[in-house]
Amino acid sequence: MLVQIKTMLTVLACVILLIYVNDCPGRSYYLSTSGNNKNDGSINNPFKSIAYLNTIKLKAGDTIFLKANESFSGSLILDSTKSGIKNKPIVITSYGNGNAIINGGNESAIAIYNSSYANVCNLICEGSGRKNGNTKNGVAISNCGYITLENIAISGFQKAGLLVYSSFEILISSIHAYENGFAGIAVDGDYDKRNSEQILIKNCLAENNPGDPSNLTNHSGNGIIIGSSKNVTIEYCVATNNGWDMPRIGNGPVGIWCYESDSVVIQHCISYKNKTSKGGEDGGGYDLDGGVTNSIIQYCLSYENQGSGFGIFQYAGASDWHDNTIRYCISENDGNVSAAHANIYVWNSSHDSTQFKNLFFYNNTIYNNKGAAISYSIESDHSNFNFYNNIFVAANNLMSGTGDDVFLANDWWSLKVGFNIKGEQDFHNWALKNNKEQLDGKLIGLNIDPAFKNAGNANLTDADQLNNFDNYKIIRPSLIMIAGIDLDSLFKIQTGEKDFNGLPPDKKYIGACSH
Repeated sequence: MLVQIKTMLTVLACVILLIYVNDCPGRSYYLSTSGNNKNDGSINNPFKSIAYLNTIKLKAGDTIFLKANESFSGSLILDSTKSGIKNKPIVITSYGNGNAIINGGNESAIAIYNSSYANVCNLICEGSGRKNGNTKNGVAISNCGYITLENIAISGFQKAGLLVYSSFEILISSIHAYENGFAGIAVDGDYDKRNSEQILIKNCLAENNPGDPSNLTNHSGNGIIIGSSKNVTIEYCVATNNGWDMPRIGNGPVGIWCYESDSVVIQHCISYKNKTSKGGEDGGGYDLDGGVTNSIIQYCLSYENQGSGFGIFQYAGASDWHDNTIRYCISENDGNVSAAHANIYVWNSSHDSTQFKNLFFYNNTIYNNKGAAISYSIESDHSNFNFYNNIFVAANNLMSGTGDDVFLANDWWSLKVGFNIKGEQDFHNWALKNNKEQLDGKLIGLNIDPAFKNAGNANLTDADQLNNFDNYKIIRPSLIMIAGIDLDSLFKIQTGEKDFNGLPPDKKYIGACSH
């Protein structure tokens, strides 16, 4: 498990934090199931219940210790009367060898609202189950600032395992969210205000969050979802096997995605084998959805998702979608179950191309030995979509639907016939007739077998190992190594300091791996 691999480092960080906090004025309160609420709450005379602890007026610098491997029933609550201050947060953690369990039953396990400066770490939060009576979020952070959440396992909640709402300066690290309904981890804010901001989500695992049985009108079963937010980073996270029990047919869940948000960065992540309901939509790897602006997906791996590896979507009623980038990513065998039937899927139900514009999709490797590489929905009006220096490999037909976009310096390869886009099997004819892959009157695109090292066999599950993932290295001298275009010099596109494997990018390479 991703979180288990990182637990030792996270625990050490929490220990250092506690040493620092305990140097500050503040009281320590201990809880044990063998304690008594009439005790003084010291380590030798601990309190017994969370309900009693909630009656205590905590102050800045106070620490709550719950005894490891014991289960405490109830919802631990911090409100506006219980806040820390800078350098003196309120801390909630375990003591002893292992992690304490907070069993929220049908309610939340931890609720922090209208509060600030709290650190919560080294805990297990359990609910009664998404179909067994729980109707809440597992850990709920609302209208808060300066909150740190580390090394927490969260399961058994009908809504999100972890919800952050209308909050700022939030660190979310080494969260294992599983067997929840709506999502593993969700960040949201007041509609159209994007007032969750400065959020960092790292080293988290969102797996087997199947769907919310009470939600019959919208998607559920997401891994990590960001909405109504700005300045959010998701890195070194994994999403897998989510969405398989969404109780409806319609728009569906995605492994890691965002909507109505600005300046979201999704990087160094893996999203694989995510699902949707039988007959439902989506179930994809990543998605920049309606109203997303100035955001980027980079250095990510997507494989064997039922929906597209990269959803590029705009829905009717959303804010304008514009100026987004997908680069140095790999998608393998995505989108072959739900509507996309391709690794990349473009959809726009607003029917307005001015609302859906300015995509920069470059230096990615797209491989599909079962379906197409790119698919455009019948509803896909858009403008200024640009595809540069990508490798597109498909089973047969490389592209479904109509995409009148800019394609330059891409390599196209059909595993069945060499080249095929909607029946045209001559690359040169297609490029000339459709004004594709041409720069200054010269044909610069390629139609050659990329000869990958081990295509179609992705099985990586640890985001820390992405730099070592070499299945899509080019194994022999090829034009792919020299036929790319320099996007900085030609179009003033700042392409970043590294490629998929973390190496300085060679500007002449096509694809995600430039060495």
